Amino acid sequence: MENITFTLTKKIVTICIIMVSIGLLALVYGLIAGLGGERISANILLNNYYFLGMGLIGLFFVAVHAIAESGWQVSVQRIGEAMSTFIPIAGILMLLFFVFGGLHSIYDWTHPEHIDEILAKKAPYLNEPFFYIRLIIYFAIWSLLSFYIRKTSRELDNQKDIRYFHKLRKLSAIFIVTYAITSVTSAWDWLMSLDAHWFSTLYGWYIFMSMLASGVSMIIIILYLLKRMGYMTHVNNEHIHDLGKYLFGFSLFWAYLWFSQYMLIWYANIPEETIYFSERLDHFKPIFMANIIVNLAIPLLLLMTRDAKRAFWMLIPVAITVFIGHWIDLYQIIMPGAVGGEKAGIGFLEIGLTIGYLGLFFLVVFYSLSKSPLVPKNHPFYNESQDYHTNY
Repeated sequence: MENITFTLTKKIVTICIIMVSIGLLALVYGLIAGLGGERISANILLNNYYFLGMGLIGLFFVAVHAIAESGWQVSVQRIGEAMSTFIPIAGILMLLFFVFGGLHSIYDWTHPEHIDEILAKKAPYLNEPFFYIRLIIYFAIWSLLSFYIRKTSRELDNQKDIRYFHKLRKLSAIFIVTYAITSVTSAWDWLMSLDAHWFSTLYGWYIFMSMLASGVSMIIIILYLLKRMGYMTHVNNEHIHDLGKYLFGFSLFWAYLWFSQYMLIWYANIPEETIYFSERLDHFKPIFMANIIVNLAIPLLLLMTRDAKRAFWMLIPVAITVFIGHWIDLYQIIMPGAVGGEKAGIGFLEIGLTIGYLGLFFLVVFYSLSKSPLVPKNHPFYNESQDYHTNY
């Protein structure tokens, strides 16, 4: 098959720039309207973390299949590689956010006057110098491994040498091991420490599964957009079917982790633990309930059949729903601890800023897609991917 390369048109760039402009206008609106530094900071953290998760799951998608020597995903792995290019962008934005006031505006543990006995015991971990050291380490590891995994994949395109595939597997293994640790600790740092007196041993894996479900939904959405533009003709219903199974399965597993965390805390009924859910049920109940309906009920009911997972007319609405749903999930994770029930809301700031981040994410991803062939024809499993058939 010929080397098919995506063309980044002026129309795509213009649409992305308009979306980014909407995000900037929403940010300006938040400042002028006096919505409060906490609410603005919380929204920046929400969207930066959410789209960082998209980049990380794109890289995870490539890496985990490389280790497993899976064949079917080769046809869509360029999407995952392109998504991973957003990681360093998110790292720069995250660092700037924390340095220029975001850390002190929404994290109580950064204020000496709020330090009590519990926070004092957590101080060896929750302190600003160590916080920034961890942040730099996270993004250095993720960005470097993303760069070298994509570089090795492109080298495999140019030279049909099995050594590059073995190198890709080694780099992928390093990423999976480090990501298993850093995905959890970064969730502690940036999300769980918003409610610094509360903790859950399941929290990191719950956040990871939320990222995984939303990341797969983004892969499906980007694949659909590319096919609508006339690209990715080598991707057939068999590949779409497996992506649909991922979206279905990860949505159910997310719900299992959500229930496991909630049920154990509810059953134990310890005030230090129940305060987390009490705050959300008292002040964010509509969001709390919508989270379960959107992220569990809709994927479960609409993707249960085999045919539904193979048809874009059904898969795309569910993927968009899951994308929005896990934004809602992250909203109810961040807002109670960062802003509180009285100041939080969903308005032009929240919607506009999300549109802006989505435009920036698409701009980075589509630019990256234009730099490599969409068909990794020299991958040792490419022919297997084209001959792939599912029987269930």
